[in-house]
Amino acid sequence: HRNGHFIVGVSPWTRQIHSEIDRVAAYDSGVLITGPTGTGKELISRAIHLASARADRPFVPVDCAALGGELFASHMFGHVKGAFTGAHYAAMGAFRAADGGTIFLDEIGDLEPMMQAKLLRVIQEKTVVPLGSYDGQPVDVRIIAATNRDLQEEVYAGRFREDLFYRLNVVSLQTLPLRQRPEDIEVLARHILHKLAIEAGLPLKQLASSAIDLLRAYDWPGNVRELCNQLERAVVFCKDEYLRAESMPQLVEAVIGERRADEASRFAAPLSHPIWRR
Repeated sequence: HRNGHFIVGVSPWTRQIHSEIDRVAAYDSGVLITGPTGTGKELISRAIHLASARADRPFVPVDCAALGGELFASHMFGHVKGAFTGAHYAAMGAFRAADGGTIFLDEIGDLEPMMQAKLLRVIQEKTVVPLGSYDGQPVDVRIIAATNRDLQEEVYAGRFREDLFYRLNVVSLQTLPLRQRPEDIEVLARHILHKLAIEAGLPLKQLASSAIDLLRAYDWPGNVRELCNQLERAVVFCKDEYLRAESMPQLVEAVIGERRADEASRFAAPLSHPIWRR
């Protein structure tokens, strides 16, 4: 990887995102990364952190959809001993753990209204107040947030604070679904197979042309995350040196199903459709 970039591909979008990562990393501005699930939003945030002057300080990811209420407030801002039932020890919280570094707030669109207000206060005052305490603790943290929702629409609907949206959305980066950058699929697949061999100890497999054709034909609703999952399953069950289309029977069935659905929709078209005027 180059300058900490883990975004693999050859598409115009991949080249553009590498350039944007370098540009954004030079500053401490808030970043909002939007795009579908499984398209590498956390990878982009890590790449920004590793290419920045904060690279030797912590990178702390937080899943805003995982917890709610008091537990999440404690996870974010910490608590003092005895702050609530079961708080037998003081806890630092994600913001203080990330001091000097970067905090990555994933699925920021799922943040509860009360937590949105608390987060806005932290951003404005650059201090956190642990649960059970009145003393603010100064923090120097760069905030990168990500969501698969349209936050502007969430603001219009009254589900997301407008002032917080503008604080987070100083710089916006957008990811693309895999189906919109098909030229990346083969490169990504080969990269994933090497990674599985090195990190998971699985046998290194090569891609036969039938497998490449199949990977390109599929729509990838789960994007890169789904690609990783499908390839790992195929490697586990493949006895040959090469992955072929038949090594991924679920994908074969899915592609056949997609094609049948396309054919059905074509022939169900109204008589005015161009297909009937040929």
